[in-house]
Amino acid sequence: MIHFNVPPFVGTEFKYMREAVENHKICGDGPFTKKCDEWIEERFSTPKAMLTTSGSTALDMAALLCGFKPGDEVILPSYTFSSTANSFVLAGAKLVFVDIRPDTMNIDEKKIEQAITEHTRAIVPVHYAGVACEMDTIMDIAKKYNLIVVEDAAQAVMSTYKGKALGSIGDFGCFSFHETKNYSMGEGGAILINYEKYIERAEILREKGTNRSQFFRGQVAKYNWVDFGDSYLQSDLNAAYLWAQLQVADEINDNRLSTWNAYYEVFKEYESEGIIELPVIPDGCVHNAHMFYIKFKNLETRQDYIRFMKENDILCVFHYVPLHSAPAGLKFGRFDGIDEYTTKESERLVRLPLYYNIASEDRAKVIEKTKEYLNRL
Repeated sequence: MIHFNVPPFVGTEFKYMREAVENHKICGDGPFTKKCDEWIEERFSTPKAMLTTSGSTALDMAALLCGFKPGDEVILPSYTFSSTANSFVLAGAKLVFVDIRPDTMNIDEKKIEQAITEHTRAIVPVHYAGVACEMDTIMDIAKKYNLIVVEDAAQAVMSTYKGKALGSIGDFGCFSFHETKNYSMGEGGAILINYEKYIERAEILREKGTNRSQFFRGQVAKYNWVDFGDSYLQSDLNAAYLWAQLQVADEINDNRLSTWNAYYEVFKEYESEGIIELPVIPDGCVHNAHMFYIKFKNLETRQDYIRFMKENDILCVFHYVPLHSAPAGLKFGRFDGIDEYTTKESERLVRLPLYYNIASEDRAKVIEKTKEYLNRL
């Protein structure tokens, strides 16, 4: 069976994990956590990065740092994972979903302004498949209306927009290091704090409401419970696993891109014939090959393709069911405007196997069987 995803493993993970154990420091904020934080800060030019227990809890932190008040609203796409929405529900905000662009599957930046009300507090662009949203427009809107921008960059580690790392453009950026992501520690994430004014509160929030970080820097004589907080500290064992991959981050990125490009080169002839549609990478955007998808004419053809591939021992999977149509989406939010593309495009999309060091023969089989199916169309 050719799996849809295999978690990345570069070979030095156990070495670093053993080192963490032998140092008798496996809880949060150990040496490997600090190494990963510093690597992210330097690589992506952000003032402060902090590993978290998941991409979801990175979003939780960002949402809580927004300081929502009762009645506040947040604008986000419906085509995203539930974590994006959950975090803002947790923080007390009402969800306002807007439509997506059919080319990138990202939030339609032209639909954001019409969704703004006197209660709007934040915009949450989700960089789908590691391809950037139109951030210049989004940041201009945020500045015009004094809104906070939280980038859900869970899929976008190593991707850029006009030379800037995704996650480093808004007020906050949130990464995921789940096993399905390009870089993994099993479960994990990181929050990027892009403005100094948020750092102290973020440290307190992450450290169970204490000023422990200030204490370790010698800024206070003892640490105390000073505000509301929670425990978002990632285990240093997990950080050690991630550190091995960050050491070869470019190699992993290039390896994934080689598979993405191989798929694209083969299947673009079918797009030119109008049989399928392929991902679009806008000018100024550099993606990280987080996923490769194709879009069929309709839901029935997509489902038939998934069945065909499974019969040939290849797992290809669809993605999100739009949140605004889900029970919780109806409960916690509303869709602004017309759902022109969100549902229709989501029903056509299917993702192909793509992961670090996928065997060449497996990649060839995915291509061969997909071509066989497309030729029937």
